[in-house]
Amino acid sequence: MKAVALTRYLPIDDPQSLLDVELPRPSAPAGHDLLVRVEAVSVNPVDTKVRAPKPQVESAPKVLGFDAAGVVEAVGDQVTGFKPGDEVYYAGDITRPGSNAEYQRVDARIVGHKPKSLEFAQAAALPLTAITAWELLFQRMPFDPEHGGDGKVLLVIAGAGGVGSIAIQLARRAGFTVVATASRAETIEWCKAMGAHHVIDHRQPLAPQLAALGFEQVDAAVNFADTTRYWEALGELVAPQGHVGLIVEPSGPLDIGDPYKLKSIGIHWELMFTRSRFQTADMAEQGRILERVAALVDAGELRGTHAETLGRIDAANLREAHRRLESGRGIGKLTLAGW
Repeated sequence: MKAVALTRYLPIDDPQSLLDVELPRPSAPAGHDLLVRVEAVSVNPVDTKVRAPKPQVESAPKVLGFDAAGVVEAVGDQVTGFKPGDEVYYAGDITRPGSNAEYQRVDARIVGHKPKSLEFAQAAALPLTAITAWELLFQRMPFDPEHGGDGKVLLVIAGAGGVGSIAIQLARRAGFTVVATASRAETIEWCKAMGAHHVIDHRQPLAPQLAALGFEQVDAAVNFADTTRYWEALGELVAPQGHVGLIVEPSGPLDIGDPYKLKSIGIHWELMFTRSRFQTADMAEQGRILERVAALVDAGELRGTHAETLGRIDAANLREAHRRLESGRGIGKLTLAGW
């Protein structure tokens, strides 16, 4: 089968950083596994972080990629709810071979049926960011997805990124007044299109901008950018007994004492791969989240965040996608479709 892989971890401008390869098709699925024919993929910051330069050399081609949409080819003997021919989408498992291949085995418990109203490329843009935003807001943080934000203000740092774009929508639907951050005209407009009530500039001090909107403090904040950069500011801005949600590893130690301790602020970490990495008892919750997200999309209550399809799935297009992500100027999600 066709695949895109690496054997060395190189800068993305090096043509050897991602390579077109031929690999054996995965064996027939067993247990909870599905065998999926991959039709489209999207790229995420985790793809670039895993691929980032390091001395390690792989003895065999390593396939990266997490988000995917495709068609079920075969099912394992413990699979329920899926059959060959089903159109599915999923965010994968960081401990297993990735989605940048024509065929992939994936645990059915972390898979959902693709939204019927979306093409494969549009659907591939959703899983990782939707699961991350949902788990953080509604499972790590103590908010209900229906009315948990009523009367509350949520600050979303980096609202125009993939996770931010979904978080804005889910938070608004849950009743929050959403204040997102963005710094360019096009990202400001994107955040507004996603449903943000207000947009402020994350390059400028946050407190004066929030005060100008009438908010001296916020009930909760989710930081999808630089954890260390905004740590002190969020400690001052979040109300007593409020909550801070994080997804990015800090660049150094953080002081989790006052004002966080003084205010009893909850600190919540989210990593979408936790459930699959540790095979947690509630691993199937990710499949349920994807089914819920698909229903919301098909009902018109959640908007997809697909920005552009760069072409077919091959090394050159994936290198371009990684290059754009590493520029830090992306809006929404980049996808590739077909072989």
